[in-house]
Amino acid sequence: MRGSYGQFCPIAMATEVLCARWTPLLIRELLCGSTRFNDLRRGVPRMSPTLLSKRLTELEKAGVVYTREIAKGTKEYRLTPAGQELRPLIMGMGAWGQRWVESELSLNNLDPELLIWDMHRGLKIEPLPERRVCLQFVFLNLPEHRQNYWLLADPNSGVEACYVDPGLDVDLYAACSLRTMTAIWMGLLTVQKAIHHGQLELTGTQEIATQMQDWLGLSPFASIERQAG
Repeated sequence: MRGSYGQFCPIAMATEVLCARWTPLLIRELLCGSTRFNDLRRGVPRMSPTLLSKRLTELEKAGVVYTREIAKGTKEYRLTPAGQELRPLIMGMGAWGQRWVESELSLNNLDPELLIWDMHRGLKIEPLPERRVCLQFVFLNLPEHRQNYWLLADPNSGVEACYVDPGLDVDLYAACSLRTMTAIWMGLLTVQKAIHHGQLELTGTQEIATQMQDWLGLSPFASIERQAG
C-alpha cells in the first residue's frame, strides 16, 4: 500500500487510517455533531472541498464513517461504532494540546470563521433572555470585510452562526481583537479581565453583557490546567 508503514503493529495500522492530513480534525467535527458536507467545511475552513470529499471517502472505506441519503442529492455523514470509539482518543489529543502546547503557539493560529463556528456550538442559551437574541462580534484588528460575525440564539431553534449581516436588531456588540476572543474561548483569559484591561468592549443590553462569561460556552478543553507557558 502506498504510504504504508509496512508494519503489523496495530498502532502503525491505525495511524495509516487516522493520521492523514486533516483527518483527525474531520473526525473531531463529526464527533461534535456536524453531519452535512457544508457544516463539516465550516469546521475545517482551510481544507479544500476536493480534499474533504476524498477524506470522507477514505474514512467510509475504512469503516469509520457511513453515509445516509436524507434527500435527493443530499447526504449525511455519520460515525460508525468504530468511529465513535475514537472519541476518547481525539478528546485526549485535545486535552494534551491544551495542557502541553504553549499558549503563544496556539494563539498564532487564528481563524475568525472557525472561532465563530466553535462558539456557536458551545453557546449556552439558558442564561440569555427567553427570546431570540442577536450577538455581534467585531474583530477590530482584521480587514473591514472580515471584522463582523453574528450569533443568533433562539430558545426554540437553537444557535446559528452568521457570516453576513442577518439584518436584525443587535442585542450586544462585543468589540475586541480576534486574539482576545480566541484567548477567552480557550480559557486563557476571562471576560472580566479582558474588559478590565481594555481588551474587550461590550455595548448593548446590560443583562446580556454581565452574563457573557456564563453564556459564552468555552472550549471543551478550557478547564484543563496548563503545564506549558
